[in-house]
Amino acid sequence: EVQLQASGGGLVQTGGSMRLSCAASGFTFDDYAIGWFRQAPGKEREGVSSIRRSDGSTYYADSVKGRFTISSDNAKTTVYLQMNSLKPEDTAVYYCAADISFDSTWLALNSYEYDYWGQGTQVTVSS
Repeated sequence: EVQLQASGGGLVQTGGSMRLSCAASGFTFDDYAIGWFRQAPGKEREGVSSIRRSDGSTYYADSVKGRFTISSDNAKTTVYLQMNSLKPEDTAVYYCAADISFDSTWLALNSYEYDYWGQGTQVTVSS
């Protein structure tokens, strides 16, 4: 059974940093992607970043490029999202998710692509 456990959220001031972790278990697939998504109150869920196991490709939303970095540990069981230069608009509930199926039209930051979801972790950036 695929399980995802997100952690690391909290309160930080503008300009600060925070690292989120997504512990993944139960994977028996040759290839999968782990993505981070966020949802702020009254807004739609948006893709933030994703990393693909097969080749380590990473993907970022324009709003976080240059500030956020996604990575995984050597065993590829934990995916991290290092968030620097945080802004109040980064405030949201952050979710990690896994996608196990891919085709030529795969969109790394489209939430509808993802099959498994962890619980969210709240990130609040104070101004």
